[in-house]
Amino acid sequence: MPWDTTDYPSSLKNLDTVVRKKAIDIANAMIDEGYKEGQAIPIATEQAKEWYKNASDNEKNEVKQMGDEDLKARDDNPQDSRPELLEKGEHVISHEDGWAVKTQDARRSSHVFDKKEDAIKRARKIAENKQTSVIIHKKDGSIQDKINY
Repeated sequence: MPWDTTDYPSSLKNLDTVVRKKAIDIANAMIDEGYKEGQAIPIATEQAKEWYKNASDNEKNEVKQMGDEDLKARDDNPQDSRPELLEKGEHVISHEDGWAVKTQDARRSSHVFDKKEDAIKRARKIAENKQTSVIIHKKDGSIQDKINY
């Protein structure tokens, strides 16, 4: 069952409302991707705090306006749950808007950054949490480096 603003993990209760909503949204998405609650909650909390530091006022306002139906709105198609991605490495790849972090075999990037260093930092955190690897690509797509956890 997805979390919302009235039913969420107690560890989120002391967060600012906008950060809490973002954490709930991220955690719900992670659960849909196959993460266990014990993994999703701390990762979502960290990501929400990081997002808040970098979000524009407009982005913060959009999350503030989110209702419970927005937080719970997930595709209920079980084929979209991708627990197999938990075992896949994170790739840092060139993106039209900078540098993206994308799990191997994922349908889309999870994060996009202006700077490659920021994308590498995020990919390392994800891979460390999952105990997988980071594959860093050059702009031309060739592999620059690989880090195992």
